[in-house]
Order: sequence, then structure tokens, then C-alpha cells
Amino acid sequence: MVGEMWSHLGSTMGTLMLVYTLFKQFFPHHLQDSFEKYFNRIVRFAYPYVEITFDEFTGERMKRSEAYSRIKSYLSDKSTASAKRLKADVVKDSQSAVLSMDYNEEITDEFQGVKVWWSANRILPTTQRISWYPNDDEKKYYRLTVHKRHRELITQSYISHVMMEGKEIATKKRQRKLYSNNPSQNWYGYRRSKWSNVLFEHPATFDTLAMDAKLKEEIKNDLIKFSKGKDYYARIGKAWKRGYLLYGPPGTGKSSMIAAMANLLDYDVYDLELTAVKENTELRRLLLDTSSKSIIVIEDIDCSIDLTGQREKKTEKDGNEDEPSDPVTKRVKEEEKMESKVTLSGLLNCIDGLWSSCGGERIIVFTTNYVEKLDPALIRRGRMDKHIELSYCCFDAFKVFAKNYLEIDSHSLFGEIESLLGETNMTPADVAENLMPKSDFDDVETCLKRLVEALKDAKEEAKKKAEDEARLKAEKEEEKQKQKSVKEEKEQSGKDDKEVKENGVALEAAEVKENGVAH
Repeated sequence: MVGEMWSHLGSTMGTLMLVYTLFKQFFPHHLQDSFEKYFNRIVRFAYPYVEITFDEFTGERMKRSEAYSRIKSYLSDKSTASAKRLKADVVKDSQSAVLSMDYNEEITDEFQGVKVWWSANRILPTTQRISWYPNDDEKKYYRLTVHKRHRELITQSYISHVMMEGKEIATKKRQRKLYSNNPSQNWYGYRRSKWSNVLFEHPATFDTLAMDAKLKEEIKNDLIKFSKGKDYYARIGKAWKRGYLLYGPPGTGKSSMIAAMANLLDYDVYDLELTAVKENTELRRLLLDTSSKSIIVIEDIDCSIDLTGQREKKTEKDGNEDEPSDPVTKRVKEEEKMESKVTLSGLLNCIDGLWSSCGGERIIVFTTNYVEKLDPALIRRGRMDKHIELSYCCFDAFKVFAKNYLEIDSHSLFGEIESLLGETNMTPADVAENLMPKSDFDDVETCLKRLVEALKDAKEEAKKKAEDEARLKAEKEEEKQKQKSVKEEKEQSGKDDKEVKENGVALEAAEVKENGVAH
């Protein structure tokens, strides 16, 4: 009897499959659509669940969906705990292998007492084709299933909860990166982007920064306050961004300061090279493509491009010149025409205009060795909110170096070094180089004495330079006085010659007059 039942079931399934095949092949498409529509209505009465699908890729240039990535991060821990089949992926942005549930696997989750089901699925291509990237032919997606009576809770609260939790988990697991902008001709195409990146592994922290202790603490507090200020910036109606201007002589630690800021806040760093940006529109697109929790850096901004408008005049002038016949000269001319046309107003609109509010939690850093060369409109408060001068090494900075490089807190030579640092300008980079042991035989005494000698040499050199400058100034002043005296003598001589000439003409006229009267 059981055998007969299975036999009837098998024949019934075969008949249904044959009918379905004939239906798909021979029925008109509009009839198929109508049938499926009414069939789904009947199924909905008997099936009390709602299904929501999250595809891996969106239609916009086949860009990976951010929702899909966040769901994957959210489900990773839950999959490890409950899924029976897992798969491991080595993700470039993560510090370890990421575990996730395998395809056609299902796990449960609970939110405010409501049970939901998550499943990972994929659709394989129906036709075979030759492809350099065969995995891209697969359609991957997550499916969320929940009872229809909880539809409102899931759509209004649960999905937002998943997105926020997934983002936080991904942020904790990711490794920070250092980005550099690509030329615009490399922006489009398969797996191309506006930014290239490497892992950011700079070891600098505020503990290793050699600078004034009070200023260091002030900067740390300012950064931490900013990172927690989302609600505050929204309340006062300002974009959640902050500008820092780092200025001072070369070798004073501006790049190390940026690395310490990134390590303190756990932010990515975008190194923006303005000379690779052709125009204002490209600059705007680059900045829109940066992520939140990031530091956008423009180093040596006074040397990056000409922001005064002279570049445009030069381009117009060059455009009127004859086309060179020499291939090398022609190539040079073409490279000159491709120079950046980013203007001051374009840069200001990107960092402080309406476009600056597109995205939040960003820090913009400008560095320069010559702050006096910058346009005041570029560095005013509101754009560069905090101006930080990184100057020559002080005694507080030296003590940090001594602790880091030599592991000492005090020494008999500290007093002499403090006195010399007060009288001599030496950059932190030079102090660090003199303190660093050069061999296994260099002890603390050797390193400190080398620094003392370097400070004395720098002092003598500065003294000699000051004397030479004073002498040159005196010589210039003397030369100026000589030129002034010669000029005055010439002017006086010219006046005397003029008087003699005028007197001679007067005498001659008098004689002529007398002779005329006599006749």
C-alpha cells in the first residue's frame, strides 16, 4: 500500500512537471503573467510571512550595496554561533578571516520579542559563458523572513537597527587605510576607483609626539570632543567637520601629528594631491567619494597649485602659441595643458560650501612651511578652525625623545641641554637623529653628548650666520649711502652747471643791450 502511494505521488509529480514545462514553453507571456499574479494572491492567503530581499549589487554601475555589506557584518557573529555550515572569507579591510553562513543556510534572530529568519542565497547563471571574473555572474542576496503581523516593526525599526549594528561591527573589525587620489583617466572601468589605498600602519601616537605637553593635551581634547559632537553640530546647524592648519619649519613633525590624530580617532587618511586634479568638478567628486571617520590631508598647500588665477592666464597664453613639431616638446606642451585648473574658489566651496555638508565626521588638514604665503580666505576660522604652530624643539619635546629613544627620565646633561635648546633653534627631527643610537656600543652618555655637540655647533653656526647677515646688512646700508651721496653730488653739480649757464646767458644779453644803446 505504501508502495502504491509513492507510485501515485511520483506519477502526479511527473504530470505536474510536464504541465509546468508546457505552460512555460507554449503559453503566451501575458497569460503567464496573469496566471502567476492570481496564483501569488492565492498563496498569500495561505502563507502568512513577508520576505525582504537585499541584493549584493545595485544598479548604479554595479556598485556593491552598502546594505548587503552591513547585513553580512551583522550576521557574522550570529552565524558563527548558530549556523551549521559556514564559509570563511579573507577580507582586505579586516584584521582576520570573516566567517559567514554558507549559501542556502538559515539562522534566526530576535528583536523586541519578535523572531525573524535570515538566509543567504545565490542564483547561478543559466547559460555558460567565458568570463575573466566568473564569480560576478552569480547573483547573491540575503533574504529576511518575518510574520506579516510584525511588518511595521521590522520595516521601521529592525532594519535600521541591523544597519547601525552592522556598520559599528565593520568599523571595529576593519583596518585603517591610507588613500591617494588617482588621475581621472583611471576612475572608470572594471574595479577601478577614484582612490587607491594601502593599509595605514604608521606607529605615531600622541604619547610618542615630541612637543609642548600643554599644547599636546589641548589638541587631544579638541579631537575627542569633535569625534563625539554629532548631536552638537546638528543642534548648532553646522556640518560635522573641523579644519586644522599645521604650520612651521620643515622637520617639526607635521606628518607625525596627522598620523597621531588618525591613530587616536581610528580614522582613515585621504592624502589629496591637488596637482593630479584637473578641475573643480573633479575635486568635488573626489571629496564626495571619501568616507566618514576620515582625515583629508593636503600637504604643503602653498606649493601644491597656484590658487591666485595666474594659471588660467598662462593656459590662455600657451593656447595661442604655434604647435611644436618636435615630439618631445609637443609632449611637454600637452602635459602643461593637463595641469590642474583647480581655483581658490573651487577649493573653498568644497571644504566650506554647500558640498562640505555631504557626509560627516571629517577632519580637513592643511600643512605648510610658510603660512604667510596662504590666502587669508583659505585659512580663516570656520575653514581652518584650529591653527597649530609646530616650531623648533623645546625641552618638553626633548624629554619625550629621551624617554622614547633612550628610556631615561633624567640625566646630569639635561640642564646643559635645556640651556642650549633655549638659545638654539633645532628641529625635532634633528634632535631625534642625534639621540638615536648609531651602533650597539652607543650608550646614553654617548647619545646625549652627541646632541650637546650638535647644539653647540648649531649655536655657533647661528651666531656666525647672524654676524654675516649683520655685516651684509651694514655693507648694503653703506653702499646705499654711497649711492645716495653720489646721486646728491650729481644733482648738486647739475644745479651749479645750470646756474653758470644762466649767469653766462644773462651777461651776454646785457652786453648786447649795451652795444645796441651805444650805436
